[in-house]
Amino acid sequence: MSDELDYSALGLKVGLEIHQQLDTKHKLFCGCPTSLASDDVPRKTVERYLRVAKSEVGEIDPAALYEMRKGRKIIYEVPEGHACMVELDEEPPHELNRDALTITLAVAEALHSKPVDEVYVMRKIVIDGSNTTGFQRTAVVAFGGWVEDEEGKVGIQTICLEEDAARKVEEGKGYIKYNLDRLGIPLIEISTAPDIRSPEQAARVALKIGLLMRLTGRVKRGLGTIRQDLNVSIKGGVKTEVKGVSKLDLIPKVVKYEAMRQLNLLKIKEELLARGVKERDVYDQPIEITEILSGSGSKLVSKALKRGEKAYAILLKGFKGVLGKEVQPGRRFGTELSDYAKAWGGVKGIIHSDELPGYGIGEDVVARIYEVLGGDPGRDAFVFVLGNPDKAFRALKAVGGRAKHALQGIPKETRGANPDGTTRYLRPQPGAARMYPETDVPPVRITEDMLREAAAIKPPTPEEMLAILTERHGLSRELAEGLLRDPALQTYLDLVEEVEGVPPQLVASTLLVHLKGLKSEGVDPSAITYEVLKEVLRAVAQGKIAKEAIPEILLKYGKLGGKTPIKEIIDEFGGVKVEDLDSLIEGVLSENEEVVKAKGERAFSLVMGKVMGKVRGRVDGKLVAERVREKLKDFLRRSS
Repeated sequence: MSDELDYSALGLKVGLEIHQQLDTKHKLFCGCPTSLASDDVPRKTVERYLRVAKSEVGEIDPAALYEMRKGRKIIYEVPEGHACMVELDEEPPHELNRDALTITLAVAEALHSKPVDEVYVMRKIVIDGSNTTGFQRTAVVAFGGWVEDEEGKVGIQTICLEEDAARKVEEGKGYIKYNLDRLGIPLIEISTAPDIRSPEQAARVALKIGLLMRLTGRVKRGLGTIRQDLNVSIKGGVKTEVKGVSKLDLIPKVVKYEAMRQLNLLKIKEELLARGVKERDVYDQPIEITEILSGSGSKLVSKALKRGEKAYAILLKGFKGVLGKEVQPGRRFGTELSDYAKAWGGVKGIIHSDELPGYGIGEDVVARIYEVLGGDPGRDAFVFVLGNPDKAFRALKAVGGRAKHALQGIPKETRGANPDGTTRYLRPQPGAARMYPETDVPPVRITEDMLREAAAIKPPTPEEMLAILTERHGLSRELAEGLLRDPALQTYLDLVEEVEGVPPQLVASTLLVHLKGLKSEGVDPSAITYEVLKEVLRAVAQGKIAKEAIPEILLKYGKLGGKTPIKEIIDEFGGVKVEDLDSLIEGVLSENEEVVKAKGERAFSLVMGKVMGKVRGRVDGKLVAERVREKLKDFLRRSS
């Protein structure tokens, strides 16, 4: 499968949904703090089940129905001081947080968006347990606007203010557990138009919007505070939602691999239609094949049967060879079917004919399965699962439905991003029936005073930011422009703000030079966390190590795989006292007495080189130079 794609010919369209937590004192609809609870905070637990109901227009949302059918018990942890009766849905929400609204208006102005005259809160049905109410509260604050990009403007569709969901902490058989500390933290959601035409542009636009919000100084930082969702489509396909892209550098891969998946699904559709396959050729009525498999000698089957499970199969006429076709790197069409079986039936996966013989299942067993199912081994395929009858039937019903949809092309679904950039099935896409008005929160009229407050915290433009970096921070224009183009800008601003006494020039060079230089040494720069950088720079600012030690410390930490605490490595490069440095210099002068006498003050370079060879990284080079000059003069004076 070729990795090279012509995105223009494919008609690639990408839209972004960027969610960023706001750094307010209180949650969106109550007075609880917006900080997460530590592990030692006392907490109570509440258990519930959530059910779906028809919306006000008389429809049931398919995504909500899917979640309800899982039948899972929801367990909520309620940490003391971090959640209240509002989060538990035992008390009506309070008025909308005005501070959060002001920040959202400031971001809207920076994106050239037009604020609404009045903000109305809506309910968006969500019954996976992440919201105790069974819905998420959200409000549109502004429409329109744009982001400048080198490939052209990317439009902004909506800017919303909503409550963040509860934090999932555990998941097991028949239950899921959430912590309510995150539920209700104000969240700004920025949705772009599908104007993005390449994976690289998607990453750039996400970076620009994220940077813009960071520059307000009013958004939270750290892991989990910003999340990106993608809407991806190609010509002949449908818009596919990809959830949970937490890292910027993963965005190009997700876009590329999702476009690749959709292209390959369209090719599979063409091949099936060319074979004359019809929907009626997919037999989604499972047939038991336990007896056939019991004598196969397969360890996988044997273990399942010992657990009391049975084997059921369905026939897919005309699908021979299709299930083994790769749709994304490491993922085949059979993987797509397996995702559906896992999601809808709760089974561990599927086994299909394109991967047999295998798993200890020989050709004779495969032939017997074809015989029982009434299939043609040269043209047809089959899928079987191991499990109890209820799970197996639900799983194979879902597999059959997904196989039938292969004749239409790309299903409309919500997918999740995998760590390698590929995507997996999560659930059906929600419909319009999921949104309806919130009756417990009064609307908020946008006033001139609110707009003036928002204007006061409007983030700077890139041009204004460049001026801050060069004039206020004293960076060279070249270095400042490099930061503006680099995702490290956000990290740079955080470090300059949080590490007292560290020169901005040093922070910038650490991020743009030293950190990126690790690649040539075989170390992944992403392995160096923000906390590690902060510790190293703080040690320089406090005089514990010399700035020259930074590359060596980061390299050693990276090569050790982060297993050795950074403080231990910093201690290894600990500073040299002035008196010890003087003794060392005098020793070098004595060892090279004849040469030094012959060269006089011109011996500085020689002495400096030998001393630095012994203290490099443990003492600032400027201090070494000062002490070498002074000691050299004293030595020459004594010698004369």
